[in-house]
Amino acid sequence: MEMSTKKYISPGGWFSLRYPETWNEFEDEEGSFLFYNPEKWVGNFRISVFKDTSLSYANEVLADERKWNTSAQDVKVGSWECVYSCENFTESGEDYVTHLWMTGSLDTVAECSFSTLPGAPKELAESIIASLELRDQKKQYPKECIPIRVLEINEVNEAFEWATSQIKKNLKKDFSSVEQDIERIQQMINNNEYTSNQKDVWMAFGIAFGTILVNEIDGMDWVTVMDGRQEYPALRFRQTKVVVDLRNLIYERLRSGGRCDLRKEYIRIKAEVEAVL
Repeated sequence: MEMSTKKYISPGGWFSLRYPETWNEFEDEEGSFLFYNPEKWVGNFRISVFKDTSLSYANEVLADERKWNTSAQDVKVGSWECVYSCENFTESGEDYVTHLWMTGSLDTVAECSFSTLPGAPKELAESIIASLELRDQKKQYPKECIPIRVLEINEVNEAFEWATSQIKKNLKKDFSSVEQDIERIQQMINNNEYTSNQKDVWMAFGIAFGTILVNEIDGMDWVTVMDGRQEYPALRFRQTKVVVDLRNLIYERLRSGGRCDLRKEYIRIKAEVEAVL
């Protein structure tokens, strides 16, 4: 049976890949992207991608790897010509093995690793590498939604914390991300404490409104929208075309001199969801 997967596109759109549905992305060191299954660990998959101005960069890096890594061997993974090696290590008294693949094309190199238990299969990592696409930075890709990345999760958390702290400070009330809290965000809009052009402020309150939608509408979840050079968190209802752009939900209306009625927005969004059920 074919494995269910989900898509990842890196910040800046340098590369994309597909990883198992049961896996998640996790925080890692800068420039490295980490994926694994938190419920049933079978290994950590990491990828780092490097770019250079030279179109012979990939060939030069792979040639160096062959030269200096005496255990390296050429393998093919999907359509990718890779230089592969592995090494054993011990951590906290446990033995592990790291499989390493280096591949690339023209001015771009991808370094992929899979750390797992000795003797465990590496085919799962190879299926991820086989799905790898090094994206053309000059090409205009269609707008799409992917599962929310760590980068946008951090943005959402920071915005939510700020917005709810402002509600508690100004209204002396807690924020539980339930339907009744719509009125509290509306009060913050109506209080005229912030100017209409304070985009970050209204985006933060939009994020707070989004947490209510996630809690009150089953199937509504956070996604990352990739739209040309724009990459931002939004909400999508299941795998449908119902997408809520929280950046502009409040900000655009206030900036244009209009009024944002969040209760009406909530009713409208619920109606869109019911229409696709």
